Parts: sequence; structure tokens; C-alpha cells
Amino acid sequence: MKRIAVFADVHGNLTAFKAIHHDILQQNVDECWSLGDIFMPGPGTKDLWELFEDLDPQVCVRGNWDDLLLRGFQGELSIDRESHVYMARLAQFIAPRLPKRALAAIANWPLTRDVAIESLRFGLSHNLPWKNFDQTLYPTADQKGFDSLFKERMIDVAIYAHVHHPIMRYGMGEQLVLNPGSVGEPFNSWRALKRDLRAQYLLIEVDEMGLHNISFRKIGYDRQAELHQAQLIDLPYLDLYQDLMDNGVVHTHDHDLLRKINHERGYLDDVHKYRAQLKK
Repeated sequence: MKRIAVFADVHGNLTAFKAIHHDILQQNVDECWSLGDIFMPGPGTKDLWELFEDLDPQVCVRGNWDDLLLRGFQGELSIDRESHVYMARLAQFIAPRLPKRALAAIANWPLTRDVAIESLRFGLSHNLPWKNFDQTLYPTADQKGFDSLFKERMIDVAIYAHVHHPIMRYGMGEQLVLNPGSVGEPFNSWRALKRDLRAQYLLIEVDEMGLHNISFRKIGYDRQAELHQAQLIDLPYLDLYQDLMDNGVVHTHDHDLLRKINHERGYLDDVHKYRAQLKK
């Protein structure tokens, strides 16, 4: 029997990651798999990375926010949209606070990994195997998107992240599709379900017969303590992070609001100055 913890979409939420870190250690797992998006928009930096290293994930794949962190830090992120200014400003704040080994490791994570455990073949990706962004695999999306997870891949179980919903469903061939949900930013538009903002991860057990058990775990944590962490470092877009902590509301693509904030608080100017400094 092998016990595996699968987590994703931490998004810089240090307190939530501390909570699942503790829970994973209590589960006596044999392996951890990380499916990407470790940092931003939350305040976690070196302290979060050290917890990540302590879990020593045997498999890591790169998420879209991992790419945004690297590109924003290197001044390579297009700022033609307000959301890109938001991501670039966060990257320029968070990345310098990370160990260089963290940035180097993230840059080397692949988009996809296939792993054999006992008789089962797992395909791991942040989103689609060739694309770590878009909404093709949103929980309510068309079945053909989920079937594409198995196209030209000899796998039995596809595990992906990105959409921040715990998921168990099937491909048309009845292969299994799993999603661990999000550690730091659970999503749900249904009001009664949206209230549950506990940290999420997936625990699977594999034996010689196949998947012995699948457990979608939810771990509570102190969201005000997380907000305090953000206040301590004067995190950019602090009020937006507070709305996330208090209400589960994400403003990443609220371009009208971001435009107002970027101009009023000088974040757009900050990004321009940062990029100009890199060119010197």
C-alpha cells in the first residue's frame, strides 16, 4: 500500500499551507505530489518554500502562476491588461523574497509527468498536459475537454489542478479524473458551498488491486492570522487579499477595479520603473 498526498494552488497562503503540512505529516504518507501555483497573491515567501521543501514532493509540475511569478520577476510579462499589471507587481514583490533555489526549481518543473504506482499509470498536470492555463477543464465544462487529458497518453488516472474545485469524474473510456482542489483559494459560485474556505488536498491510497481509497481532505485554519501575515509585509493589493480571506472573492480578472487600484496606488508606475531598472 502506498499513500500519496496531492496538493495544488497554494497561491502564497502561508497559514493554509501550514495547516495541510501538519495534516499530511499526520497521515504518514509515502509521497507528496505538487501540481503547481505555489506563490501569489498571498504573503508566503521563504517560510512557505521551507515548508514545501520539508514535504519534499517527489513530483512537481508547473502551474500558470508559477510562470507568472518567473516572467513578472524577469520583466517579461506583458502589461497590456490590468490583470497583468497586478500579477507583475506581485511577482516583483514576492520573487526577491524567495531563495534563489526556489526560483531555479520552479523554472525546471515540467508541465506534465506520468507516474506508475503498482498497476496504475497516473498522468499529472496543472491543467492540460500541454497548457497550464484556460478554462477547458472547469468542473462544468464540456466532456471533450476531460477526454483530451487521455489523448495519446497511456494513463489510467489523470490528476490536474488549476480550477480550485475538488473533482472526481470520468473520461468517456471510464478512465478516472481527479482534482485535489485548492490549498489557498477554494472556489465555488454556489452561495451555500462558497462559505467553505478550508484548505483542500487529496489523499490517495494505491495497492496491488488499484485505488484502494480516495479522500478529499479539508483542513481549517485561521484566516485572520493569514491576513495578519499579509499586513506585516505590507503586501500589494492588501484589501483584495482581505476580501479573499473574508469572503472567498477573487479579483484577478476584475479589470475595472484593478485599473482603478493600479493607477491610484502607483502600481502601474512601479512596474514600469522596475522594468526600466532591469534594462540598465
